[in-house]
Amino acid sequence: VTWTINLHDSRYSAVAHGTTAGLMLIFSRGHGNAEAQGSVVGKEPLVSNFLINITHGSASQEVRILFKHGKASESLAPPPKPNPQLVPLNEAYRTGVVDPMSALLVNVPGSGEMAGPAACARTIAVFDGRMRFNLKLAFKRIEQVQVPDGYHGPAVVCAVYFTPLAGYDPNRYAIKYLQAARGMEIWLAPLSGTRLMVPYRLSVPTPIGVGILQATHFVWSQEAGRAGAVSAN
Repeated sequence: VTWTINLHDSRYSAVAHGTTAGLMLIFSRGHGNAEAQGSVVGKEPLVSNFLINITHGSASQEVRILFKHGKASESLAPPPKPNPQLVPLNEAYRTGVVDPMSALLVNVPGSGEMAGPAACARTIAVFDGRMRFNLKLAFKRIEQVQVPDGYHGPAVVCAVYFTPLAGYDPNRYAIKYLQAARGMEIWLAPLSGTRLMVPYRLSVPTPIGVGILQATHFVWSQEAGRAGAVSAN
């Protein structure tokens, strides 16, 4: 995965490109792109639009979300088939939400230390075009990060708790597993000269071990207002 963020004043744009590699090719061959735009206000971003398209094998899917007046409206291709098992997704669940990419941009208002408990003191309302869920963060500890030719310094480690609210099948094993999981973590590192923090590392327990996504390249250019993180499992 390659993730690039551009920040100008309070406006941001984020673009990610990813493909399966290494041992993952045994299970699936795929690639995808995602992009989001919006502005940084308060603790959470104010999103304007989000797009993700994923291709795996001969199948592909695309999700577009437009955010207007605090409400999200989605366009899915191919259209989802009716599923009576899903918890109903009404308009209330599309209000006051962010997309999955913007959810990873953590703004820490004020002028105090960024890599501290305040970065984790939040519950993020996320809508991915199909499902509405909350990600609650809670402070755990501070770690020192040292990326070759990149960021050196503290990262705040937050526990992550997943709560599905609508648009999901309550009988699905993966949903039950994530909802019960207590070992999920996100490591947030600051972008110098801003009040934004972004993930350096994500870890999620799975039935066959812990899955880890960690940046192998983490560079921020304050002059250009541009950040890039190339991540590998």
